[in-house]
Amino acid sequence: MPVLANSEKVRKTVRVPRPLYDEAQSFVERRIVPAESFNDFFVAALFAYVKLLKRKQMDAAFAEMAEDTDYQKDSRLIAEEFSQSDWEAFESAERES
Repeated sequence: MPVLANSEKVRKTVRVPRPLYDEAQSFVERRIVPAESFNDFFVAALFAYVKLLKRKQMDAAFAEMAEDTDYQKDSRLIAEEFSQSDWEAFESAERES
């Protein structure tokens, strides 16, 4: 989360179910998480969740590419165009090993 360390902070009030808050606060107090406060823990959790959602969006975009016939056609053409140079690079690497 270092990228966000110097970012402008926004104050926002959230309502958290008591059992969830108590459990999270317990993790902070027992130093089970690398957070010095509930706020730090909340920000880290929110950051991780946003990162997960972005990853899911990226995975969905790649899944769409797998179904895109135009993309598949272009991909095959590019692979064919570079097959000779790929083979030459492979042979060169093998000789250097």
